[in-house]
Amino acid sequence: MSNQKQQKPTLTGQRFKTRKRDEKERFDPSQFQESIVQGLNQSGTDLEAVGKFLDASGAKLDYRRYAETLFDILVAGGMLAPGGTLAEDMTPTEFCLFKAQEDMETMQAYAQVFNKLIRRYKYLEKGFEDEVKKLLLFLKGFTESECNKLAMLTGILLANGTISASILSSLFNENLVKEGVSASFAIKLFKSWLSERDFNSVAGSLRKVGMDNRLMELFPANKRSCEHFSKYFNDAGLQELSGFVKNQQSIGTRKELQKEIEDQMSRGDPLKDIIAYTREEIKKNNISEQTMIGLIWASVMSSVEWNKKEELVTEQAIKHLKQYSPLLKAFTSQGLSELTLLLKIQEYCYDNIHFMKAFQKIVVLLYKADVLSEEPILKWYKEAHLAKGKSVFLEQMKTFVEWLKNAEEESESEEDEDAD
Repeated sequence: MSNQKQQKPTLTGQRFKTRKRDEKERFDPSQFQESIVQGLNQSGTDLEAVGKFLDASGAKLDYRRYAETLFDILVAGGMLAPGGTLAEDMTPTEFCLFKAQEDMETMQAYAQVFNKLIRRYKYLEKGFEDEVKKLLLFLKGFTESECNKLAMLTGILLANGTISASILSSLFNENLVKEGVSASFAIKLFKSWLSERDFNSVAGSLRKVGMDNRLMELFPANKRSCEHFSKYFNDAGLQELSGFVKNQQSIGTRKELQKEIEDQMSRGDPLKDIIAYTREEIKKNNISEQTMIGLIWASVMSSVEWNKKEELVTEQAIKHLKQYSPLLKAFTSQGLSELTLLLKIQEYCYDNIHFMKAFQKIVVLLYKADVLSEEPILKWYKEAHLAKGKSVFLEQMKTFVEWLKNAEEESESEEDEDAD
């Protein structure tokens, strides 16, 4: 055994000297706040100078750690205490959003400050969305003018994609909703948003984050109706928004109705009960027969597991539709409803490739079952069909349509003979 002293391990590798100017200065929140307030006071109302100051300061101030402090100051002039009041530990700056002029032009200029800052420091994106959500929860702590400016700014930021519509979830806070704060703020926000973007763009943003079905939550439960929503937003000149919400509600109702009809079929409820239930729903929800026949067709076709083989699926479909033809017949009392059903059948057979060859057989079955009559079928064939697979379906229907025309001509000539 060696008596030599064991050598201690050493760390090897290059040492890099860090240049002083590359190091972030260590600040506590009050020092950070002081630096930002001082910079804003020096920049004054020149928002271009503010932008340059913020851009340069990101290299030496810790924006990542103090994002909330930074945004609080830019919006309210200083740090915000819970509830939205300014913390009293430091004199706030006069050069912030809440002290700015209350007009769209000024708000657009402020939006640019936030846009540039977040584009430059991408890591601030999440912090900024969290800040906006927090500010919306504090609305009761702000003055009317401060709320107006925040609403206008938020609308512009939503329009240019700086923040997502998910921030609206803060407006569903129970206290804000109960006191009417949410709904009045939403009016100003949507007006601002729609001054920058068309309604389709706004609707798309709402759908993207699932807010399209939640806008009714801006009102307390006892006022959560289409009528109340429409009146409130129509009176504010936001007819497009109230129309959109009405449509969303009606889509929701239709989906629930379709599901219920499917469930009744699965349980094997008598057809007369399903018809009675459906008639009641038409009355209750003011649904047209054309809309209802579309729902019933979808329910009938969804209530069964279809064979994947083309040669077998037609036989299966005929058997299934024969069983439910009385249900379809109950809601095709108008020619327009029959035409709607024909278009739904065409669409279904086109979208479900195994049904491509079944179209003509389905139409003939429903004709024999008195669900469809000559006139709508001839109208569909001549001019009212969809473009989807039309050459295939028109070819399939050619012989039957010829037969219908001949039958119609024969009956007309018989009528003429009777008249003579």
